Formats: sequence, C-alpha cells, structure tokens
Amino acid sequence: MARSLLVTGAAGFIGANFVHYWRQRHPDDRIVALDALTYAGNRANLAGLEGSPGFHFAHTDICDYPQVLSLLREHAVDTLVHFAAESHVDRSIAGPDAFIETNIVGTHSLLKAAREYWLGGAQPLAHRFHHVSTDEVYGSLAPVDPGFHEAQQYQPNSPYSASKAASDHLVRAYHHTYGLQVTTSNCSNNYGPYHFPEKLIPLCLTNILRGLPLPVYGDGSNIRDWLYVEDHCRGIDLVLRDGVVGESYNIGGNNEWRNLAIVELLCDELDGRFRTDAALAERFPRAPAASGGSARDLIRFVEDRAGHDWRYAIDAGKISRELGYAPVETFESGIRRTIDWYLANENWWRPLLHR
Repeated sequence: MARSLLVTGAAGFIGANFVHYWRQRHPDDRIVALDALTYAGNRANLAGLEGSPGFHFAHTDICDYPQVLSLLREHAVDTLVHFAAESHVDRSIAGPDAFIETNIVGTHSLLKAAREYWLGGAQPLAHRFHHVSTDEVYGSLAPVDPGFHEAQQYQPNSPYSASKAASDHLVRAYHHTYGLQVTTSNCSNNYGPYHFPEKLIPLCLTNILRGLPLPVYGDGSNIRDWLYVEDHCRGIDLVLRDGVVGESYNIGGNNEWRNLAIVELLCDELDGRFRTDAALAERFPRAPAASGGSARDLIRFVEDRAGHDWRYAIDAGKISRELGYAPVETFESGIRRTIDWYLANENWWRPLLHR
C-alpha cells in the first residue's frame, strides 16, 4: 500500500538526500516536501522532482501549526519524517535563540499537529512520526570509551545538542503520554551530496578548489564517526519499515576519523585528481595542485571552539541486530563519491558561498 509522507527540512542536506532516495526506491508513495528555506535550505536540492506526479513542495515553517495541520489533512499524510533543524554548532554558540525556536518549539508544533490529525478524530488513523536526531545529545567520549548506545545518558554540551536532546524527549513524551506512534534515530556525522559548504568536508573541498585556507580547530585531534548520507537514508527506511514503535535506533558509519586526518585525506584525494585530469587546473586555477603545489599547505590551525566535544562514536549494534542494517560505503569510497559530486556540481555550490 502506497504511503503519503510529509518530510520536514526537505530542502536541506539530509532531508533532500532522503527525498531523492525515497522517490527512487518507493516511486508509488506521495511526498510532501516541507521547508522554510532558511540559509541552509535550497530548493535547487530538489531539482528534477518538482512538478512530478505525487510530489508537492510546501514553503512552510514547522512552527506554523495551522499550516502543518492543513498539509497533513490535505495530503492524507500517514508518515512524517522530521529532519528540519538548526544544526551548526558554531551558529548555536553565537546565536542560540534560533535553535530553541526551531528544534524545540518547531518539533513541538509538529507533534501537536500530528496528534490532532492522527489521534483527534473518532478513530485513530494509522501513522508513524519519525524523528531524526544526532549523536551529539550523548555528550563526549574518552579515547577508550565504547560507542554511544541507545540507553546512554544524555549529556549535551552545546546549545545545538541541548535543543536536539529536548526535542528527543518531547517525541518520547508524546508517545508515552498520548500514544503517538513514534520512532527516533540518532545518527553520526553525515557527509555527501548537497552538503551546505559551512560544514567541515564541503568547506574543505570548496576552499581547496579556490585556494583558501583550511581551518582546523585546535590540533585537529577531535574524533567523529562519519556516515555517508545515503547509508543514513537506508537506516531510516529500515526503521520506518520494521522499527518498533517507541524505540530509538543509533545509525552510524563505523568510521572514526580525527578531523585533521579527514582534512589531509581530502587534500590528497583532490591533489590526485588534478594529477590525472588536466582540465581541473583550467577550471580551478587557484587550487595549489593547479600549479604543482599541495593542498596540505592550506591547512591552518585555529583557536578551538567553546565546548568542543572531543569524540563521538556510534554503537549501531541494535539496528544491525534487529533490523539488519549495515553501511554500504566505507569512508574512502564515500569520500570519492562526494568529491565526484562536488566537482560535477560547481554550479550548485558556487552560489551558496555568499550566504
């Protein structure tokens, strides 16, 4: 039976990748793509989908309860996948208000609308509310600590992670208090196509191509677990299909890397591309490799940010055991696919550099 999905944050990085993934694998399902189109929301991320049968774009803020409720009713939505969030830690430190408004108040607005539509009538409607969260709600790990698991105590250390932790708790509360059929997933750092250029990997890629410095916080020893965005979409698909209502699932890539090692890998990969493709030097003459140099010369160590968590790592054992999840991409293969995409889509990322 075909589903009718409302996907929030659908013009953002992970949301857009999920919409493309879902459209390809579930072509009979209807998709309502909701996005407020703030600085990181880009309608161009949904190119090729708008105007197609079974696809509707809604330029709406998740805090607009009447409009969200209207969309749920109009499109007979039975599945809500909630990606919409302010997500950049540095921005949350400089201006936390937007994170409280979107991540907490916005999530509550969605939950209220979902409850009213699905549970407010004479008979409850079949439904699922899936909430997409982050591993940052768990805090920071020491070098020898095992990866975060679903029963881990929440210890958020930034306004961003605190706001996401609050949203996780609201989703849980709506299940236990009102019976809303919810699932939650907490993922590790995503990377891949459509990634806004303020984040580490796309920032480094675009800076190398323009010959600009590569800022690395502290000494670059901070560790993250990296997940190719399409593998994340596969995990959510499994949770929607077979996940237990009320449960949380950690989705990770089994790829822990130090930040400096990632930057160096990107430098070496792009330098190699320039050696094998002479046309790149003409397209990107400011890149060090265009004149025989090394992108590693662009690395600059900068003052560490406030409250910088040292290490994140996901224990994805639960979703692996219970739902058969396993990432398809290694970090190396995912990085190659990501570089390919950015080199082929200069017209996508160039306009975003001035936002």
